[in-house]
Amino acid sequence: MRKLIGKMRGDRAPRSPRADLRTIGLAFTGSALAIAILSSLTQTLGTALIVGTFGASTLLVFGYPDAAFSQPRNLVFGHLLGAIIGLLFLNFLGDSSWSLAFATATVIAAMMFTHTVHPPASSNTFAIFLIKPTWVFLLTPILLGSMIILIIALLYNNLVREARWPKHW
Repeated sequence: MRKLIGKMRGDRAPRSPRADLRTIGLAFTGSALAIAILSSLTQTLGTALIVGTFGASTLLVFGYPDAAFSQPRNLVFGHLLGAIIGLLFLNFLGDSSWSLAFATATVIAAMMFTHTVHPPASSNTFAIFLIKPTWVFLLTPILLGSMIILIIALLYNNLVREARWPKHW
């Protein structure tokens, strides 16, 4: 027990440094721009292009664009995997605590296996189990919304940053 408690104290490693104000400002502006565009398109087109997990996705692609989890493949395919698996579990195993738990765990394992880890996308199962959408949910908001974020991130990150984005496809 003492060893367990000792491990819970952590390594006492220093915190990661705070991002500089320019990086914070760029993340703020990119995220606001992406969500504003998605929200405006949702209102204009009359179809949902937003899911709650997209807020966290914009944090990654605009705040930490060089991270592995922030790359286009991870953004789009992570969200698709999360939604497909969530819909499969909901439709074939029903709406239960265990179904949600195993759907979420399966999404995590599938993203790790396919090299498409995008942490916000592992929460797509929660949205699916809460709103119980049809299979159209895969196209809109998931695929179309994540593609719009991708296009905005491609333009924005390459216009305002010296570094190239993405690091890989």
